[in-house]
Amino acid sequence: MSSNRRYELIDLFAGCGGMTRGFTDCGRFEPVFAVEADRDAAETYRLNFGEHVAAVPIEDVSGFRSADVVIGGPPCQGFSPLNRGSVGFERRGLWREYLRALAQADPAVFVMENVPELITSAEYAEFKIRAEGEIGFFVDEDVLNAADFGVPQRRRRAIVIGTKHGSAPWPQKTHAEADRDQELKDWVTFRQAVKGLPRAPNGHDWHRRRNPRPFSVRRYKSVPRDGGNRFQMQRNLDRAGLGDLVPKCWREKPTGTTDVFGRLWWDRPAYTIRTEFFKPEKGRYLHPSAHRPITVREAARCMSFDDDFFFPENQSMTSVARQIGNAVPPLLARRIAEGIAEHLDSGLGQLVSVESAAA
Repeated sequence: MSSNRRYELIDLFAGCGGMTRGFTDCGRFEPVFAVEADRDAAETYRLNFGEHVAAVPIEDVSGFRSADVVIGGPPCQGFSPLNRGSVGFERRGLWREYLRALAQADPAVFVMENVPELITSAEYAEFKIRAEGEIGFFVDEDVLNAADFGVPQRRRRAIVIGTKHGSAPWPQKTHAEADRDQELKDWVTFRQAVKGLPRAPNGHDWHRRRNPRPFSVRRYKSVPRDGGNRFQMQRNLDRAGLGDLVPKCWREKPTGTTDVFGRLWWDRPAYTIRTEFFKPEKGRYLHPSAHRPITVREAARCMSFDDDFFFPENQSMTSVARQIGNAVPPLLARRIAEGIAEHLDSGLGQLVSVESAAA
């Protein structure tokens, strides 16, 4: 089979298009349809990939055209025991919409991404049984760390690959923690990720951050550079006679995670970039040496978004940050896509005829 063929791609729960970007960067896939309920994320997707995105809940898509590959990750609230009883848990049945899309699009391969807890959920167990028994896929799953594939971020995510023929084409690791594997490259660090960006945010191309209040800046200054944590900050504030800047809830919890209000390290990958990375109270999101949280552009780079990926300037920081934090790192997606392209080229992938879209 010719290696020049471009395989058609559908992205479900597409977000801003991180997974699509990885597949298109591979050079072997052409996105033909996407669906994303969040209008800002759908607009970002449209500006980067074209008009084929439907900005509607997936339940409103009446039918899915055929495609060679289907990708996407249902909201993590959809898999118990995650967030049970929390806001959004009522959408836990969206994995059934994923199954509907697979049945209608009849792809040779699908890829699903989600939080690691997906794999042990009851919903996923049912999804796998139905995908194999009703639709005819062989389904395999694993938890991958994005840092092992060149992403400057330690981000563990469940990846599910379903194939109609042959075994799942898992990507091979390209990177490892420094000095752990001489045959692999070292993990990409925060220093490498942000190379070339001004240390002081200039507001250009989303190199901006939340404007902190003076007492927040005083807290930032009390966190030691290059990996400092909140416990060190508390001690430094107490010594400076500024103990009133330590939240009461922290006083009442003298042990536990050091990530909240922690600094990143220059020479390690970033920790998991979540949707509110611009708030240091949400995790280890302080710059290694500057007295500020990381900027939107720095976070995008830590997710392996190239600077040419366009995030609209007329959207709020909260919205763009949510899109970045919810995305699949494009470089991880590309590594997965390369294996899938080889799988399809080998003839193990079932060829799918192209029909007109029905959305």
